[in-house]
Amino acid sequence: MQKLQLERIELREIELPLKSAFETSFGVTTKRRVALIRVVDASGVAGFGECTAMERPLYNPESVDTAWSVILSNVAPMLSSAGVSKAEDVENALSAIKGNRMAIAAVETAIWDLEAKLLEKPLWKHLGGTLTEIDCGVSIGLQESPGKLVEVVRREVASGYQRIKLKIKPGKDVSFVAAVRNAFPDIRLSVDANSAYQLEQDVDTMRELDKFGLLMIEQPLAAGDLLDHSKLQSRLTTPICLDESIICLRDAQHALEMDACRIINIKLGRVGGHKAAREIQELALSKGIPVWCGGMLETGIGRAHNIAMSTLAGFTLPGDVSASSRYWHQDIVEPPVTVSERGTIKAPHTPGIGYAPNEAFVEELTTRRADASLKDISVGA
Repeated sequence: MQKLQLERIELREIELPLKSAFETSFGVTTKRRVALIRVVDASGVAGFGECTAMERPLYNPESVDTAWSVILSNVAPMLSSAGVSKAEDVENALSAIKGNRMAIAAVETAIWDLEAKLLEKPLWKHLGGTLTEIDCGVSIGLQESPGKLVEVVRREVASGYQRIKLKIKPGKDVSFVAAVRNAFPDIRLSVDANSAYQLEQDVDTMRELDKFGLLMIEQPLAAGDLLDHSKLQSRLTTPICLDESIICLRDAQHALEMDACRIINIKLGRVGGHKAAREIQELALSKGIPVWCGGMLETGIGRAHNIAMSTLAGFTLPGDVSASSRYWHQDIVEPPVTVSERGTIKAPHTPGIGYAPNEAFVEELTTRRADASLKDISVGA
């Protein structure tokens, strides 16, 4: 295989408004500030990645601004010093960086795209994917009333999505889920709390949710609290799915050993990129634990990487990989990501991620930029 000869990282921050506000337990999002990554090889081939960090550190400790700084000040010089020649070595080259998984993933995924293009292979095949078509679900933000939520769910069900996920928080949980389940008794339905609850204070609410035949209850408690998740799982029939709690392979190992969850949501940014995601997927597969791909309101670049990851064998549940048109008036890739009437996306057959950035549109949206050479950089103390 041709070795990588990485020359530079190009960062572009864009601002892209959502078609409608998206509300979770930690806030309302109306637009996304997104750091896009372009890694250029000496051959002139470029790979693309996306930083999934939010504008503020509300989902996890990272933000767009911290990731931007870490990439320029640490990721770039460390990659240069390491002389990385293949994508699977990126994670190890950056292992001295503590946390900052989204910053690392933004660059690591771009390098996987680059390497797949050099090999003239679709990224999903390069990663070892086996599924030629993936099943899609959709995540629905908090709504003002149960009736409004039912209306939104009705539209998404009509669009063919194979799993509906409802965001919940205290005060917008049991009655909202009940309304949806009564209207749609047979759909695959799950809820996502984004750490909004506490074990002893809210266990009765969790038990009420347990009555609705849910596919999963996602991240009900605090991100680092595997012990309380284990206690809660022992009191419920519904599988707990962990999201924010799983940032590395060791977290997944501990969670499964403690029976803190029975499903894992894998997000590329949260775990640090494709290599780490694949390791967690392989562990879960060996334990018979389902995994699925979570979403972070990605543009088409991040969405394309999610599609590639979701073709791995262990991804047996529909992920949050929905159509571009669900969130954006215009996506930044061509062609836009589309979902079939059956709620599926076909894995692309062109090299790399299979979607090309609309360079003119990206330029129009760009609010700041920076480049970092990957040649002859020394790492500071």
